[in-house]
Amino acid sequence: MKSTKFLSLFVILTLGLTSCKQEKKEDKTEPIETVDNAVKYIIKPNGTSVKWTAYKTTEKLPVGGEFATLNFDAKEGSTPQEALNNLEFAIPISNLLTKDESRDLKIKTSFFGAMLDTEIIKGKIKYINDAYVATITMNGVTEDLPLEVSITDERRVSLKGTMHLKDWNALGALEALNKVCFDLHKGADGVSKTWEDVAIEVNTYLRDK
Repeated sequence: MKSTKFLSLFVILTLGLTSCKQEKKEDKTEPIETVDNAVKYIIKPNGTSVKWTAYKTTEKLPVGGEFATLNFDAKEGSTPQEALNNLEFAIPISNLLTKDESRDLKIKTSFFGAMLDTEIIKGKIKYINDAYVATITMNGVTEDLPLEVSITDERRVSLKGTMHLKDWNALGALEALNKVCFDLHKGADGVSKTWEDVAIEVNTYLRDK
């Protein structure tokens, strides 16, 4: 009987010690730290440019320019599409540049000056059904401008589109510009013409921080 009791006591003590050791091991287990390695694509205004090309004469000679300032809040996404989608921007007309001060003044006063809301162009880039559009508000009219987009090295982005001024009710403003530039917009045939289509190109770099 004594040996049986002793054996039972030994088993109980052994189980108790084993249980304590297991609990101590569990207590020492540390949580695994997770590192956020998600790729980020961030678009910022200081790395973004807006260029445009208008045309004059019946030969359709190009006249290039840009908007030196593009205002928007930095925006990020897990893909380039997510970073660009729903990006809202504002372009001050006062920062229009063509490398010709006289021309700059005529465009600002005679073209944009003949419109409603003469100080700023507003817009939003949208990515819908695998296609990009820029919803642009100009001259009190809001219309979509389809964009062709190319992304190289997953970081460098070019967005191109052709704006038809009639869609923004801006043919009257175009006529006012042609009047002040009448002789300058004459070609070899003696005809003065300012075209209503304007090529737009936006270039940016998607940063990672």
